[in-house]
Amino acid sequence: MALPALAEPSAPAGGQPPAPPMAVSPVQLPGAEAIPAVVPATGSGAVIPVPVRSPGPAKGSIAALDPPTRDLVQRINGVFNALTVASGEFVQVAPDGSRTQGHFYLQKPGKVRFDYAPPSPIEFISDGGSIAVRDRKLATQEITPLSQTPLRFLLAEKIDLLRDAPVIAVQKDDLFVSVVLEERHPVAGTHRLMLMFGAQDYQLKQWTVTDPQGFDTTVAIYNVDTTKRPSADLFRINYERVLQ
Repeated sequence: MALPALAEPSAPAGGQPPAPPMAVSPVQLPGAEAIPAVVPATGSGAVIPVPVRSPGPAKGSIAALDPPTRDLVQRINGVFNALTVASGEFVQVAPDGSRTQGHFYLQKPGKVRFDYAPPSPIEFISDGGSIAVRDRKLATQEITPLSQTPLRFLLAEKIDLLRDAPVIAVQKDDLFVSVVLEERHPVAGTHRLMLMFGAQDYQLKQWTVTDPQGFDTTVAIYNVDTTKRPSADLFRINYERVLQ
């Protein structure tokens, strides 16, 4: 499975198309290096830097979190759970640093759509039960249960990050509060999801998925509208394509 940047990424080795929101291409970024992803600021022609960071090593369990940090996560819970619908633009940075961009539509619980801007042929839809990654150019469609991906945490109707999610680290700086989740599976391996919220408004700004090989794919969202309910048609998956 693949995740969403400012230019079309070159195809990774093997001729495979660039990965969409929950997959990772096979080129690893340097360890903890920050990569500037320039994203237009809402309502202006200016640009703001969005640091794209690797989650890095875990810094302890949530049992060791001090009361102020727990209070901080609870504030994030409140803002995050109040979000029920959203639409806007996204920038995706692949493991090799290549970028794609497009528009996204979200409706909790479980539904999201990423439409990649041309020339990318990728379309990514979650209908609440399954995720479909469609390549219009190759006429292929891959179906994966939502429950088997870290995306389910983003799309949960209500979530307590300290109770319902496998949180391994919480970090804060002037720009972001970062919450790192880690899942270990005997077959699928270890996946990490780093959710990055604004340090001032606690709104979700971006996330990074790290696959079992350590490759990172980051999605940053901007120009977000949380008042308009997307059309239900946007989240419909044509399952017949899989059978054809």
